[in-house]
Amino acid sequence: MLLTPFLHQCQQQPDSLALQEQDRRVSYRQLLQRAQTIAAALQAKGIQPGQPVAIHIDRGIDAASALFGVLLAGACYVPLDLKNPIARLSFIIADAQVCVVIGSGSAPHWLDSDLWLDIASCNEATPATVEIPAESLAAILYTSGSTGQPRGVAISHRTIAAFTTWASDLLDLTPADRIASSAPLFFDLSTFDLYSVLGAGASLHFIPAGLTMAPARLSAWLSEQAISGWYTVPSLLAFLTYKGNLAQTPLASLRFLIFAGEVFPTPALIDLAASLPQTALYNFFGPTETNVCCYWPVERDRLIAEQTIPIGQPAAGCELQIDAESGELWVHGPTLASGYWRDGRVQSFMNADGWYATGDRASIEQNEYRFHGRLGRMLKSSGYRVEPAEIEAIVNAIPGVKACAVIGIDDPTAGQRPALAMVLEPEMTIGEIRKVLSRQLPAYMQPSRYLVLDELPRLANEKLDFQQLKNLFETQL
Repeated sequence: MLLTPFLHQCQQQPDSLALQEQDRRVSYRQLLQRAQTIAAALQAKGIQPGQPVAIHIDRGIDAASALFGVLLAGACYVPLDLKNPIARLSFIIADAQVCVVIGSGSAPHWLDSDLWLDIASCNEATPATVEIPAESLAAILYTSGSTGQPRGVAISHRTIAAFTTWASDLLDLTPADRIASSAPLFFDLSTFDLYSVLGAGASLHFIPAGLTMAPARLSAWLSEQAISGWYTVPSLLAFLTYKGNLAQTPLASLRFLIFAGEVFPTPALIDLAASLPQTALYNFFGPTETNVCCYWPVERDRLIAEQTIPIGQPAAGCELQIDAESGELWVHGPTLASGYWRDGRVQSFMNADGWYATGDRASIEQNEYRFHGRLGRMLKSSGYRVEPAEIEAIVNAIPGVKACAVIGIDDPTAGQRPALAMVLEPEMTIGEIRKVLSRQLPAYMQPSRYLVLDELPRLANEKLDFQQLKNLFETQL
């Protein structure tokens, strides 16, 4: 099972530091005891192996303890983004058919209190041992969906372990490593933090939330904590590069940085590489459905400001193929998720040939894969996947909206930002649209720009003219 390497470390070095969250420190022994207590409470509540359990706790020691407790009980965790609007959280809980929601304190007013389990109410106990097959689901991670609703990616123990074991070996993680963590649990980057790091006996240090918006304080924290590695998104690293005072902040312990989730602008990467000459840099690539299927150890002497960087070579035993007609990247291998979670079961997303079609356009140049954008309309904003169709479905349901379209506007700090063009009834205003979207969409999906038109531009075949829409937004500047 996924936690086997962690359990081995609990036997080998029970009193070593496992997690640190500001001044709070937890050893491997303490983390295991807390996870066992939560697992026993779940079993007492009637949770059966394989059933989904939601985690309603922000990233940190309590969230990690709850998540490990779910896995020890043989259940499957569904991490929630507490910043999401209530409507979206309610949809995920209903869609995943969760049997319990683990949280801290009283149940939120919008949730059936019978589902709630307050971690503070769990009394110390040892759970019954559960046999967990490798193909059992470990997690359901919800991403933006093209159907107009969030979509759950169902991931097995075997799949996560395939990536985390490979990553641990690649980075040569040891108990001496001190790894920073900023990824929320609903983001697949968190699987490295939890399972690669703790499986190797290293310690995981949660970056205080406010520091991601204060780059000079963040770099000082990385130095003070003697952080040796960090897996995060390019936009945050670019922010750190330009505003983090790296020239005056020695990061002597920093062995490696990994980035994923969006394209790293090469000029910013060149500056980061120059600021941290002794730090190994890695570009990891892959949608949530594949976790990481491709990687490139950054070669500093090959970085050219006017060129994008490669995504490199297949990762973690994956096989890659490029469709001859469309240029779409197909993936087959051990890091593939089991499928999408729908109606209480897993539905496969493999194509007729047994491959996962990523929707990404790629090429091979000099035996390296390169990414050339999405074939569809999906955007990547600050590492999050954003399906325009999900935003459009909500906007089109608002009375007074006659038509709408969402496109991506390039943003050097975030990859892309959604922009919303609309045709409105005379009495409808942008302010009212914003109010509705703030209640139904998470912050990273909120449009950064709005445009009201008499009609949406269309091509001769009556399809939307997305290039003309982009031009109209650009003339606003």
